Amino acid sequence: MNERQQIGLELNRLDLDRLSREHPLQQLFWECTLQCNLSCRHCGSDCAKDVAASEMPLEDFLPVLDEIAQHKDVSQVMVSTVGGEPLVRHDIVDCGREIKRRGFQWGLVTNGYLLDEKMMRSLTDAGIDSISVDVDGISTDHTWLRRNPHSYANVMRAIEMMGHCKDLEWDVITCVNSHNINHLDQVKQQLIDAGVKYWRIFTIVPMGRAAGLEELQIGDSQFRDLLNFIVKTRQEKKIDLNYACEGFLGAYEGLVRDYFYSCEAGLTVASVRSDGAISGCLSIRSDYNQGNIYHDSFWQVWNQRFEPYRNREWMRRGACASCDMFRYCQGNGFHLRDNNGELMTCHYHRLKNVKL
Repeated sequence: MNERQQIGLELNRLDLDRLSREHPLQQLFWECTLQCNLSCRHCGSDCAKDVAASEMPLEDFLPVLDEIAQHKDVSQVMVSTVGGEPLVRHDIVDCGREIKRRGFQWGLVTNGYLLDEKMMRSLTDAGIDSISVDVDGISTDHTWLRRNPHSYANVMRAIEMMGHCKDLEWDVITCVNSHNINHLDQVKQQLIDAGVKYWRIFTIVPMGRAAGLEELQIGDSQFRDLLNFIVKTRQEKKIDLNYACEGFLGAYEGLVRDYFYSCEAGLTVASVRSDGAISGCLSIRSDYNQGNIYHDSFWQVWNQRFEPYRNREWMRRGACASCDMFRYCQGNGFHLRDNNGELMTCHYHRLKNVKL
């Protein structure tokens, strides 16, 4: 790493120390349903189409917002409705309207399948602030991952509509796997042609439905090629591309994201799961729940029970025990840890001996 990266990492470490002490809540994910209209190969939640799948009533979630409002400037907190697929809820617009009525920002993460003109109008009328949709490759690659022949056309329709919404912030998410990694230049061009300005790339963690499916994973050399693709795309400045907060990247830090790596789960980010469990963020599928809204005060849990998130020395084990980068990565993201606290994958070690 060069001097600029080393300085940036040190400043980022100091900021993370501050966030650990102050833990200012900035984003709250609400897993408003586990129902879904698709059956994607990589689903970390292993969501279902079954109507019996868990769905939290709006009236159970609103007291959480009212409690937060007693302690926070709610205009500085984004409430993101996620699933499952939030648009399968018959009352999703009412949910968003109530979130906005209380002064919070409102975001939505969706596969885009149901985001037609009528739904788009309803969401904007309710005051939605941001939407994230998934485009997982060219048409054939997207269809393979999403397992629905209409999913690609529907999400591209959604993108066209979002492009006409002046006050809406929106971006596209792509989950890279062995099927689409060789087509990323085509994906990039199709998104640019569609008017997409902001693009995020993820790699797939082997959890939930994705566990054991090797074709969803990419090899170490492919991972290096992916990061080089991101560096090149960012230099071109035709689309704003970031690698997601997936993990610490060593020599690629400061090159593939607008920020240096940080896992802010439990520092600025919390979630309420469909069963009421209170956790860090919804990318975490292992059990790091700290309480439950059905028998705990959300605000008390946020302030008093998130020690595992705010002091991560317990992660200094296994591959992390003697790692010279622990100072900066602090054990990597919580979503990369299993129920036993073991690290499932380490991006830094995959890249450790790879030069740019």
